[in-house]
Amino acid sequence: MKKVIVIGAGPAGLSCAYELSKKGVEVTVFEASNSVGGMARSFDLWGQRVDLGPHRFFSKQKEINTFFKELIKDDYTLVDRQTRIFYNGKYFHYPLKFGNVLQNLSLITIFKILWDYLIQTINPIKNPKNLEEWISNRFGKKLYTIFFKHYSEKLWGVPCTQIDADWAAQRIKTLSLTQAVISAIFKNNGKKHKTLVDQFAYPHNGSGTLYERAANSIENNKGSVRFNTPIKRVLLNPDNNKVYGVELYDGSIVEADFVVSTMPLTTLIKGFNNTPASVKTAINLLYFRNTILVYFEVEEKELFQDNWLYIHSPDVKLGRITNFRNWCPTLNKGKETTILALEYWCFKEDPMWSQNDGELITLAKSELLNIKLSKKEINIINSKVIRVPKCYPVYETGYQENLNVIIDYLKSIENLLPIGRYGSFKYNNQDHSIFMGLMAAEKITGNSSIDLWDINTDTEYQEEGKIKDVLVY
Repeated sequence: MKKVIVIGAGPAGLSCAYELSKKGVEVTVFEASNSVGGMARSFDLWGQRVDLGPHRFFSKQKEINTFFKELIKDDYTLVDRQTRIFYNGKYFHYPLKFGNVLQNLSLITIFKILWDYLIQTINPIKNPKNLEEWISNRFGKKLYTIFFKHYSEKLWGVPCTQIDADWAAQRIKTLSLTQAVISAIFKNNGKKHKTLVDQFAYPHNGSGTLYERAANSIENNKGSVRFNTPIKRVLLNPDNNKVYGVELYDGSIVEADFVVSTMPLTTLIKGFNNTPASVKTAINLLYFRNTILVYFEVEEKELFQDNWLYIHSPDVKLGRITNFRNWCPTLNKGKETTILALEYWCFKEDPMWSQNDGELITLAKSELLNIKLSKKEINIINSKVIRVPKCYPVYETGYQENLNVIIDYLKSIENLLPIGRYGSFKYNNQDHSIFMGLMAAEKITGNSSIDLWDINTDTEYQEEGKIKDVLVY
């Protein structure tokens, strides 16, 4: 009988623990907070139900869909996705619609987009190294500037010339301007590019329902989910280079045969003793981006029809707005108001991260007015700020070389499985993280030889269909 410790009760950790508990493995989940779901958690707010920003579920991977159906069953709805891009005071449909583009852009701008694309096609950048080069190659410089540059720099906090091309290769895949134009004009005969998924499954009580039920199932299978219990460090036996448990902050030791870690990769490595100098150097060059969410309850039912909006305008710091009224009617619980989540990104060192709630609410209110979301005045009756640290692993140019040093080191440690967005330093959506968790469970039980580091990478392994891409930009 194997004993397994899982660090973190997010999508990766709970999917792993759930699968292990079904097979009779003794599993304990340690969660630093008082709730499950990680970045995909749901919670009650002002008599309604919301998530930490937009989290949808779409996958072609059999194992992921089985996990979803086993726990959610028929307790979900298929949501028609509608998202738009706000740029230069105009709203652009996403995916692009030809008439909408013509209406919102001048003929000179459209000519410039096509001209830049033609020039880029004739004289492409060989082996693009950064996000600006990769997207300019694919769409032309003008379209890159309008629809990618400002939003990407808000998200990552560094110029697009410092964002590794890997991120675009993983998230945007093979979409090109030609495909987008064909799709926009001819609707592509009903065929949708995989990064333009227009419908997704959503649990009636929020995305976090999936993880709440997984946690309950783990407990029912005689596993354990321990809240408010952060891990100080993973314990490594230097004699055989094998993990044997974890140390809690109260000094107590919990032993196990395997440790599955979804804690930030940087935190995991820094907890080890006698780490090679090259690994220490590499880990100090990796860093995460934080998220600040400002929630508003507004006295308006039909503010806009989108599930969320991308705010590409460089005039505001705001990056995205989620409208929870447009997801699933059961979230609203019969209330006549709308809850919005305004999303900001920053580093721990940025002044914004240490601003008090009142200052952040004032900023969000002014920017909501600035983008002219509604023609009439928006009456805000409640507000709340939530800070989420270390949300996005920053794909700074050259990050993969540093990550490879760390991966090689971790592969030498027996019975340690780092997974999830935090744990593997990958910009996973919840589907990728669930798949990592399920495959980690298979490795522990000896039913899979899959390399977990190959999940959510633009490799031949994925192209062969053994690991399928599941979500979008």
